[in-house]
Amino acid sequence: QVQLVESGGGLVHAGDSLRLSCAASGRTFSTYNMHWFRQAPGKGREPVASISRGGGGTYYADSVKGRFTISRDNALNTIYLQMNSLKPEDTAVYHCAASASGTFYAPPSFDYWGQGTQVTVSS
Repeated sequence: QVQLVESGGGLVHAGDSLRLSCAASGRTFSTYNMHWFRQAPGKGREPVASISRGGGGTYYADSVKGRFTISRDNALNTIYLQMNSLKPEDTAVYHCAASASGTFYAPPSFDYWGQGTQVTVSS
């Protein structure tokens, strides 16, 4: 069993930066590919970024490429999402997720989800 807890969200202005964290419980964190998703009000869940088990592979949605960076520290059981040059359209609840099988860029399923952290970007 893995529990995921996100933190680091908040209210910022356009152009500002935030760093989200997702802390995982359990001793098997390094066996999971990890992901960030977001869901804006009235919209579906959108993949944002993914990172492979060892951290060597990353994926970004086109909407955040060049502005967001995903990373992980397996010693701390934590992944991060550094978000720079934030835009109002980045406003959403950001969730992290873990997938045990498949590749980091096309997992067949997601095994665990966090509760999410709110990011609000004002114009």
